[in-house]
Amino acid sequence: MWNLIGAAVALATAALAWKRSRAPGGFYAEGVYGMTAAVHRRYAAASLAFALAFVAAFALRATFAGLVVLAAYAVIAILYYSSFVRGASDYHE
Repeated sequence: MWNLIGAAVALATAALAWKRSRAPGGFYAEGVYGMTAAVHRRYAAASLAFALAFVAAFALRATFAGLVVLAAYAVIAILYYSSFVRGASDYHE
């Protein structure tokens, strides 16, 4: 169960990060919070790697390993979403 939840969250984060990498960032997103297109692409790549790890753990029926990977990915996802939300609050002038 945790592997499937982790894979779904990682894929959703990867899709969001890829979409944000294609859109122009505002002053605060890029200039202040450093959320450039390259950073969004790195988060997308890391999220895809974690999604593959979740799928592998699910295929191998490694529930505990999936839970450990989920704990590690939770830190990365929280860092991304907190940076993204701060940069997304930027309004275009």
